[in-house]
Parts: sequence; C-alpha cells; structure tokens
Amino acid sequence: MVMIYLGTIESPEEKIKFEELYDKYRGFMLKVASRVLRGEQDAEDAVHNAFMSLAKNMALVPELDSLKLRGFLYIVTENKAVDILRERKRRDLEESLDEDQPLFAPADDGEQGLAWCISRLPPRYQEVILLKYSHGYTTREIASILGISFAAASKLDQRAKARLKELCEKEGLL
Repeated sequence: MVMIYLGTIESPEEKIKFEELYDKYRGFMLKVASRVLRGEQDAEDAVHNAFMSLAKNMALVPELDSLKLRGFLYIVTENKAVDILRERKRRDLEESLDEDQPLFAPADDGEQGLAWCISRLPPRYQEVILLKYSHGYTTREIASILGISFAAASKLDQRAKARLKELCEKEGLL
C-alpha cells in the first residue's frame, strides 16, 4: 500500500521519511478517523486521503520526532474524515431531492400559507430555505453541500428570503 503513496514523492529522503511516518502513525490516524466516522471502511478512506495529501506535501510535514507532528497528523486526518461526512450528507441530500417534485407541497385544504409560498419558489431557492430553516444547516454548511462558495450561498439565501417575502406579501401573509 505504501508504494501508492511513494510514487507521488520525488526525493529519496522524503520517501524514507514517509515510510517511517506511515509505519509509526497509521494506527493513530485510524483511531482519529474512527472517532469521526462510524464505519471502518470510511475511516480507512479518510486515512488514505490523509496519506495522499501528506505524500503530495511532504515539505509541510514536521520532523518525525517533533512534538508538532502528532497534532499535525490529528488535524489532517480529522479534516479528511469530516470531508467524507460532508460528502455523504451532500450525496444523501441529492438523493432525497427529486427534481420532479416540489420540496414543499401546498396544503391539501387549499390554504395558501407559507408552505404554498415556498412551493412557488424556484427549486434552488427551495433547497436553501429547506436546508437552512427546516434542517438547521449554517450558510457555510449549505455552501459545502451545494458545492458553491460561501459568498454564493449567502447571496442565494438572501435572494430566496427576498422572493419568499414577496410571495408572502402578495398572498397577504405579511
């Protein structure tokens, strides 16, 4: 397995350093990833991603005997595990969103309330409203889930709220 990573490292000294790093800290990194992720396979994936990142950036890795190294590896591994969680959430959300069906269905009794106004929004605005106000995600998390920048997510949220306000005013809800 180490050979996969060593192929991305050019310097012989860095290859030796990486092999030592792998042998000495792989178990520690698996424990870190396992704390964040529930499944063994996901933890393995996070550690693999962490080692790939480390192999590509060996110049940034502290010396093997330094006090900084363990903390550095903890942070790198935890971040890769969190990336897997985010990707899983994004994938689950995409699977749950059916393009053909509105996210919010109007009330059956003909009442044109808030749900009806939300159902009249474009699908992208509905997604933001649903994620933020129904599921409680932050704007930063929404940006990650939708694969857009934080600024774009903020603007999308702002536009969705403005359009929803217009619809609610038109329907006499405000």
